[in-house]
Amino acid sequence: MAEYELLSGLHIAPSPAGAYYAASSPLDDPARATLIRLLSRTETPPFTPITLRELTGLADEQAALEHIYRLQNLGLVQGLREARHSPQGSLETALPGILAELAGYGKALLADEQGFYLATHGFHHETAEELAGLSADLGSLHTRHVGLLEGNLGLRTSAWALINAGGMSEIGFWPLFVGRYRFVLIISGTPNLHQAATLDLIWMLFRRYGG
Repeated sequence: MAEYELLSGLHIAPSPAGAYYAASSPLDDPARATLIRLLSRTETPPFTPITLRELTGLADEQAALEHIYRLQNLGLVQGLREARHSPQGSLETALPGILAELAGYGKALLADEQGFYLATHGFHHETAEELAGLSADLGSLHTRHVGLLEGNLGLRTSAWALINAGGMSEIGFWPLFVGRYRFVLIISGTPNLHQAATLDLIWMLFRRYGG
């Protein structure tokens, strides 16, 4: 078994991909559990033996370090030289700016599981209302056919998209599972989910709704 060393002077944080992975499914696994513990904090913790045990739930330091090493190799966590705080201010105030970053040159909105939108960037009110309703219908559709999609086909995503002839998404629907809540991020055109705004959005949702 390889020996792993704990580097001092770093703060551990989810990457944008890690934040998305944490919210991409309601199913529990060790990686998602570690990421959710990180997202429940108000700031990124220093990477110490105590933090390591708290985040992984593992008492054995080598096993815990191996777990974090795997997450790092998958691009789900990152080491920061300085602590980073969760986004400040209210979710309602921050959402439009975050959605603008995620949309790039497109449009975006965030809807809840009941089919109501919380905030929008670029979509007119009536369009946002209908898209939010459509996102709820897609959630029901996915649930009805989950045996086929996840069982027979082995598809581990519940995101849906309308694509053009080139296979590119014209508009996509990305469910975000936070605690007992389900939200849907809707983006037209090419999404920018690799941005820090993805971490900001999901971090704020977990801080408010993660329970």
